[in-house]
Amino acid sequence: MKNDLLELKNLGNTSVNWLHAIGIHNYTELQDAGPVGAYVKIKNRGFRVSKVLLYALQGALEDTHWNELDDSLKMDLLKDADSKLMVFKQTGT
Repeated sequence: MKNDLLELKNLGNTSVNWLHAIGIHNYTELQDAGPVGAYVKIKNRGFRVSKVLLYALQGALEDTHWNELDDSLKMDLLKDADSKLMVFKQTGT
């Protein structure tokens, strides 16, 4: 299993630096946080990221290019992320 985040598909220096900023340093930590959890933490840290990062994180876990993810999966990821971001805006947690 790939342990170094830079070895994962879809992740480059910038996205890995964002992951490090939220305490994710390897595949297992990314898997534990999940793509939505990691994405929400990154956005909540104030980094300006697009939904492509969310897809890239999912693809990194699946070893799939983000553009090859099923459209219904992308929509589910976005709904989940939007819901969690809304809760954060309302509660701060």
